[in-house]
Amino acid sequence: AAVDIQPACLGLYCGRTVLSVNGSVEIYGDCGVCPRGQRTDDNKICRECMGSPDRYDWLYLGFMAMLPLVLHWFFIEWYSGKKSSSALLQHVTALFECSIAAIVTLLVSDPVGSLHIRSCKVKKLSDWYTMLYNPSPDYITTVHCTHEAVYPLYTIVFIYYAFCLVLMMLLRPLLVKKIACGLGKSDRFKSIYAALYFFPILTVLQAVGGGLLYYAFPYIILVLSLVTLAVYMSASEVESFKDLLVRKKRLVVLFSHWLLHAYGIVSISKLDKLEQDLPLLALVPAPALFYLLTAKYTEPSRILSEGGNGH
Repeated sequence: AAVDIQPACLGLYCGRTVLSVNGSVEIYGDCGVCPRGQRTDDNKICRECMGSPDRYDWLYLGFMAMLPLVLHWFFIEWYSGKKSSSALLQHVTALFECSIAAIVTLLVSDPVGSLHIRSCKVKKLSDWYTMLYNPSPDYITTVHCTHEAVYPLYTIVFIYYAFCLVLMMLLRPLLVKKIACGLGKSDRFKSIYAALYFFPILTVLQAVGGGLLYYAFPYIILVLSLVTLAVYMSASEVESFKDLLVRKKRLVVLFSHWLLHAYGIVSISKLDKLEQDLPLLALVPAPALFYLLTAKYTEPSRILSEGGNGH
């Protein structure tokens, strides 16, 4: 197609929309913002996003989808109390809510009715923050060219959180009212109230730090999973393999952290070279094994007693 750009289209993300195509000649509009679902090519022409997310993009979306689920589970466990038998059912309900929200989000995304989505390729960090690159040709008038250059990786997360919130408000209060009889009236809905706080926080986090999270999430997963596993085992006074086997819940928590470790390792390596990357998954149990093997040597009471004996 013939390309004729007069005058120059300034700005990193400003482009010209294709108004019509006459044979091999394209007629372009004025330089400005690209419509949703399009981004500029090398010639500053707005082109449809016809690609599909690569493996790393899906891993990022999976991470953003896991955040509310993990927080749901944490607060359900935190507020359910030791005597309550309703926690398991609430955990399952939270998983159901987030799973349905994810499926519905994919179905309403373009192309509608399909679990596949079309997307633009993420090229650099600035693609996430096009609002910071609106040009001012005469230093007075600003040409607003803010659009979703990483379509739909930025907005699809907001849509997912909205569906999660709606489904939670429809399902969870009825469930909790029926089954959470082991809790007081004021404690029953605390996990739901917690969600009403963390969903706005997650939304702001995505709005402000979406691009940073896109590049940093594998390392965030590894660090957080290591820290939370150490804190949990310390708080639960797990010092040996026998302590782990005493309660099934501890094993569930351990395997959950192992899954997170594996997810982080896969996200970093992207499994581009299977013969090199798959052996890295053997490192998944290493932190837990290291903790169990060294816990008895770092027991505070033992250190204090040995210090006392030394004096």
